[in-house]
Amino acid sequence: MVSIKDIAKKAGVSISTVSYALNGSPKVTEETSAKILAIAKELNYIPNAAARTLKKRKTKIIGAFLTDYSGPFFGQLLHGMRETLNNKDFDLVVCTGKESHRFLPEGIIDGAIVLDATFPNEELISYADRGHKLVVLDREMDHPNIERVLLDNKMGAELAVNFLLERGHDQIVFVTGSPGSYDSEQRLHFVQELMESHPSISYQVIRGDFDKPSGERAAQQIVQNYTGPVAVFCFNDEMAIGMYNYLSGTDYIVGEHIHIIGFDDIEVSQYVHPRLSTIHYSKKDWGSKAAEQLIQLIKKEKTKPQKVIVELIEGGSVGKLK
Repeated sequence: MVSIKDIAKKAGVSISTVSYALNGSPKVTEETSAKILAIAKELNYIPNAAARTLKKRKTKIIGAFLTDYSGPFFGQLLHGMRETLNNKDFDLVVCTGKESHRFLPEGIIDGAIVLDATFPNEELISYADRGHKLVVLDREMDHPNIERVLLDNKMGAELAVNFLLERGHDQIVFVTGSPGSYDSEQRLHFVQELMESHPSISYQVIRGDFDKPSGERAAQQIVQNYTGPVAVFCFNDEMAIGMYNYLSGTDYIVGEHIHIIGFDDIEVSQYVHPRLSTIHYSKKDWGSKAAEQLIQLIKKEKTKPQKVIVELIEGGSVGKLK
């Protein structure tokens, strides 16, 4: 592998002069710099990223730590992050799994956006204590090097439950998300608070996992215990689509027997029949806001917690009881 020592030898200059030229330092004349860069190109010189990071203390790379990046949810979220970061001359890498956590202490990335319930708070705080900049999307943390951009789960829960109540539903099932999920726990907390204000409403909680199979299992359980029209608030749309899948093989009709509202407004929600009622927000905007907050932290600018606005999308999946 070609080193800067090889370039220096061929150019007849010192190693420090080559280093200055490769890093665009004004300490080297334009003529000498051009000569060195031409030789570096000729020799197919590839900079040592790790060494350069140690010297500059920045990589212009941001890590997005996610539990997963497949499915309809993450695409728009990552698109919002990438677009905003690229506009500020940063690149984005997607990180999953514990091994990627070392990217922060090793200086491979300049900061991180975290939407990963398996990433311990204690570990995040230890990185922040060492000066690493973080934005979290799935928890509340108080640290000068950590900012948060969270969904307005309270408003989402209120919109969903009030929509069902206004339609005359008095039997409601809540299908929760993955165990340990901040958003799922928040939604459950707020819907249970709302139910305390409506003691005449019967409700049940079914544990789900934010995926279609858990939605199918929830639908099966509801059908087995069916005694009359049931309203279901799935804490994400994928579970709601799983319910559609299961019910399509039964005599039960969505919007007539089983009334469903979801959360996320993924693209397929508008194409199922009847159209899925859901809680909408811009996933792209969420990712963009997270990226903006992180850049401000890195630049040591003032930040404040952000909330992502949600709204109700009405569809035929929730009918009005007579």
